[in-house]
Amino acid sequence: MIRSAFLLALLTAAPLSHAAPASALSTVSERSGFQATGRYEEVIALCAAFQKAYPKQVKCIDFGRTPEDRPMKALIVSASGAFTPLDAKRQGLPVTLIQGGIHAGEIDGKDAGFLALREILEGRLAKGALSKQVLLFVPVFNVDGHERFGKWNRPNQRGPVEMGWRTTAQNYNLNRDYVKADAPEMQAMLGLVNAWDPLTYVDLHVTDGAKFQHDVSIQVEPVYSGDPEFRKAGLALRTNVIADIARQGSTPQSYYMSFAKTDDPMSGFVDSVSEPRFSTGYFQLRNRMALLVETHSWKDYPTRVRVTHNTVISILEQVAKHGKAWQQAAWAADARAAKLAEAKVALTYRTTDKTEMVDFQGYEYTRQHSDVSGMLMTRYDESKPQVWRVPLRQEVVPDLEVTAPRAGYIVPAAHAAQVAAKLKLHGIAFRKLDKAVERAEVETFRADKASFGATSFEGHQRLTLDGQWKTEARTIGRGALFVPIDQPKARLVMAMLEPQAPDSLAGWGLFNTAYERKEYMEEYVAEDVAREQMAADPQVAAEFQRLLATDPAFAKNPHARLEFFAKRHASWDERFNLYPVMRTNVAL
Repeated sequence: MIRSAFLLALLTAAPLSHAAPASALSTVSERSGFQATGRYEEVIALCAAFQKAYPKQVKCIDFGRTPEDRPMKALIVSASGAFTPLDAKRQGLPVTLIQGGIHAGEIDGKDAGFLALREILEGRLAKGALSKQVLLFVPVFNVDGHERFGKWNRPNQRGPVEMGWRTTAQNYNLNRDYVKADAPEMQAMLGLVNAWDPLTYVDLHVTDGAKFQHDVSIQVEPVYSGDPEFRKAGLALRTNVIADIARQGSTPQSYYMSFAKTDDPMSGFVDSVSEPRFSTGYFQLRNRMALLVETHSWKDYPTRVRVTHNTVISILEQVAKHGKAWQQAAWAADARAAKLAEAKVALTYRTTDKTEMVDFQGYEYTRQHSDVSGMLMTRYDESKPQVWRVPLRQEVVPDLEVTAPRAGYIVPAAHAAQVAAKLKLHGIAFRKLDKAVERAEVETFRADKASFGATSFEGHQRLTLDGQWKTEARTIGRGALFVPIDQPKARLVMAMLEPQAPDSLAGWGLFNTAYERKEYMEEYVAEDVAREQMAADPQVAAEFQRLLATDPAFAKNPHARLEFFAKRHASWDERFNLYPVMRTNVAL
């Protein structure tokens, strides 16, 4: 890995001897022999230059502004003149959205994407592919992070000489933000997605991890999750792309190449389904395909750009060949999603213990005790390739399953504005009630246990709830929201509004105040209340005595003993631990 100040100065001053000649559409990376990468000013310039060079095929747009007031650039590329979502819809063209730099230190996608785009427009590769789809290319998603430029921002990555930063200027990790959509950048991206409705969303990364020979992983959903029938399209996309790039010399795997046990090669690998905070966990909820490309950080930058470039070309060729059929499959999944009422829907998935042994291309290594960390440390010898025989677990099954409501969800007026803003970001349909509904039969979820996260995560205090839905009559006030389940994004609706879903609004702490006790009874008052209740109701007295005799923890806890009676008093807050969102079997 070459990271010297001398090389940096050399790259800044002039192209390397083996570098490509200067061109209005070439990148700093290409001209440096793929040793360096350019700053964001280059993206702005190239976006305009591609439009100028190919005015009938390329349109350069801004689709948002970052917190540091930089433009978020996208290139719309079409051989059929489809430069608006309406154009694409009228022509029946599938849309492919390729995104680089969500983690701006992992910047292969930007340089590979520009190179692939130029070669396609020159007619050298993927011939005819742009007449059968619309390409949206976002060279850098995390623009502000890209401009936090430094030589050692990725210490376990070989090149480029300098690169951007993982998180945004507000320190959000955008690949944890798809559902909660806190970051302005994510809100802009969702606006682009809602407008264009891409069939395929491609997320270009560089993985961290151990040293081994494999150069890339290709993961796609739906394969294990989402609509069962639509998984066939996801599997076909994954299979075909892996086959394409393998023919070009890559050694792709279909799972994330991170050891089951940290730093232990013999622990093997475990495939899984990402949660909806990630791109591949999110788009299957919209009945669309997401493809995660993870080149391997210990490959040098020229290799990683080449592999990413080949993958981009393959994806565009595959969508050109099969996009129409996959588009029909996606629409069929939309129709099935709108009929999920009262069906079981998986909110989480787990990997079973079913194991197969696989050959994995690694290197010889030693594991020795470290006098620095005090634990086993692995050292790899890259001069000695070695085949590892390791376990792989890749049977994924539903874990937490919930029956969808018959009609939908109700969000009380007190939380309506807050929730409506989130629903709008995802293009989810809902309506506001213009009158109250007295004693509506609904389902409510009261937590038996509410567990708050010990630390902040992505700016939130996470919340985990244990409990179940129960039927009861409650008044629904005017101004509440009704969110129907009969819509194409029904899976996303459930992922956001089911309280036990891993990336639900509740899980991200939007309703934490519902689980904070605010009213208390003084102990000397509770003492009198306890005696009054036992005198008035022998069953209460008997239950209290039973708990004293059978529950030692209760018996030793004075506050629990008094709370036993406080909960039965008219002053007890009946909304405490009550999830603010309700379910309904009747459309409102």
